[in-house]
Amino acid sequence: MKRALLTAILLVTSAAAGAQEIPADCGADAPLTLRKCLEIGLEQNYDVRIVRNEELIGDNDATAANAGMLPTVGLTAGYAGTLDNDRTTTPRDGAAVSESGVYDQTASVGLAVNWTLFDGFRIRTNYKRLKEMQQKGALKTRIAIEDFMASLTAEYYNYIQQTLRLQNFRYAVGLSRERLRITEARVQVGSFSRLDLLQARVDFNADSSKYMSQHELVTASRIRINELLANENLDARLCICDTLIRVNGTLEWNALLEKTLSANASLLMAGHDNTLAELDLKSVQARNYPYVKLTTGYGYSHNRYGNGANRSRGTLGLNAGVQVGFTIFDGNRRREQRNARIGIDNARLTRQQLEQSLRADLSNFWQAYRNNLEVIQLEKENLIAAKENYAIAMERYLLGDLPGIEMREAQKSLLDAEERILTAQYNTKLCEISLQQISGNVMVYLE
Repeated sequence: MKRALLTAILLVTSAAAGAQEIPADCGADAPLTLRKCLEIGLEQNYDVRIVRNEELIGDNDATAANAGMLPTVGLTAGYAGTLDNDRTTTPRDGAAVSESGVYDQTASVGLAVNWTLFDGFRIRTNYKRLKEMQQKGALKTRIAIEDFMASLTAEYYNYIQQTLRLQNFRYAVGLSRERLRITEARVQVGSFSRLDLLQARVDFNADSSKYMSQHELVTASRIRINELLANENLDARLCICDTLIRVNGTLEWNALLEKTLSANASLLMAGHDNTLAELDLKSVQARNYPYVKLTTGYGYSHNRYGNGANRSRGTLGLNAGVQVGFTIFDGNRRREQRNARIGIDNARLTRQQLEQSLRADLSNFWQAYRNNLEVIQLEKENLIAAKENYAIAMERYLLGDLPGIEMREAQKSLLDAEERILTAQYNTKLCEISLQQISGNVMVYLE
């Protein structure tokens, strides 16, 4: 009988140790992979959709017309009337005539074209600026997408972690319940004291409380994932395909560093900031050159006079002109040039500072990543020892050779070992995600 009971307990224990391998019961729902979650999020997430719209605005602004390269065409029409209360006219015969209440009218319509042919390369500089801003907008979108993917990937594995922890707590409750049942039976026959029974009941209630509290963490993670996916029902049920936190242990330092320096989106954006600072200087320097503007038009005007020999007059024709100018002194040009050069220096320093910061972050995450990989291996060995220790303790407990307190310690050691390895796996995954994001390779999770 004792042997059969021991076997049952060990089966429960083995199930607890292998909780990570239990597949999710999705029912009729299609299981969600990480890739599927990312695809849904990239299509529905509000932050991603907003930043993409902002990129479209930048694309629309990056045109030659917006930079001033193209002429402007305008159509005008007008009418004016003048009423003179006292007017003196001189007819052809030389006699002077005084009149009042004379009403003159003027009507006109015309087409005008204005075109800046040259303004010291300012227009060309503005066009380059718009193109740089367009590329910055694309990088801003990329940064937002990478941040989203890193957040969703981390939360995806956090949900797995919290779910696995819930399973471990559930099995802990099962073990404590079985220990309580055994203790109650032993108290009935006088083998255990009431103190043993009270301690077993306290431990059972404590494990039950942890299990109930863990439900809150699972729910919070589920709500967070639904929020990132922009689901209307934030409390919608999730069916996650993965039941393990799979860690990529093949990352290499040299490859990560090379990709960071060449592909990091923030570093690339800092490079565009350098270019924009240089264009600011060119824009100020453009005022050192003359400007040339072309004006042309075609129109018709009609004048109608209230009195006189010429009662009306109309004109129709083409007009054109060229305007050349040069700003000799404006008082601010030198100051603006000095400030622009300082801006170039600051942009360069900012990029250098950012590169140094990225190197530091990469190094810190790399060290944590390598340490956690070693911790995982160590905790795997500890888990094996904890399982064996628990099996021996349970056998002695069933034989009456081990006090309940020591049995509880063996149980706690096993559960702690499960918790430590789960935490180590998740922390390693977070370091892996951070390394991939810094190196501009977070899109790998879409593969």
